[in-house]
Amino acid sequence: MRPLRNPLIQKAVAWLLSQWMAFCYATLRWQRENEGVAEEVWDQGGGVLVVFWHSRLGLAPASWPHGRAQPTKGLISLSPDGQFLARAMARLGFPAIRGSSANKDKRQQAKGGTQALRDGLRQLKTAGLAITPDGPRGPANVMAPGLPTLARMSGAPVLLIGVSCNPAIRLNSWDRAVLPLPFGKGAVVWDRVDWPEDGDMDEVTAEWTDRLNAVEARADRLTGLSRAPA
Repeated sequence: MRPLRNPLIQKAVAWLLSQWMAFCYATLRWQRENEGVAEEVWDQGGGVLVVFWHSRLGLAPASWPHGRAQPTKGLISLSPDGQFLARAMARLGFPAIRGSSANKDKRQQAKGGTQALRDGLRQLKTAGLAITPDGPRGPANVMAPGLPTLARMSGAPVLLIGVSCNPAIRLNSWDRAVLPLPFGKGAVVWDRVDWPEDGDMDEVTAEWTDRLNAVEARADRLTGLSRAPA
């Protein structure tokens, strides 16, 4: 049995990880760019899709000002490892809606994905839904159609978020995940997109992929973090 699949170990490690990340967020010197587009969405209230690449999941809570922005839940994988991640993210203000498009040929996972879609659309009627559109298994920085589908069905605005820090730990994972270290530089860059009337799914997905890559690359330039190799 893998240790992180033990519920007691999950709880302990998730608590330690969330405390560490909260400490790092508090000690980073943050620079924010194009925040006005996010402020407009926060001020108008209602549903919003909160989007960042999977590699920046460990930094994402720092981009969302709880108490000012809409309360937000994260769409997190049904996998056992997803349960560990859900615990850590919930402690940082992003409670989970469980489910993903991974293993979509398996009956149980398909049911979970369908239920997650329903729960996500319900969430988007009044609040935020955080999504990593290349998760949970990649390929990295390649957008699956789930995000554009949710935007089309819900009509909610989409905030694309690039978030970075330096120095940082970069894991040897499929997405080269970035975890913060304290007392460095942090950056958050926003962009907003909306599902266009009569939009083409492939064209919208390609455009949104480019724009999400652009805000992440800009955040990395602001902090000096080296980009992960393609």
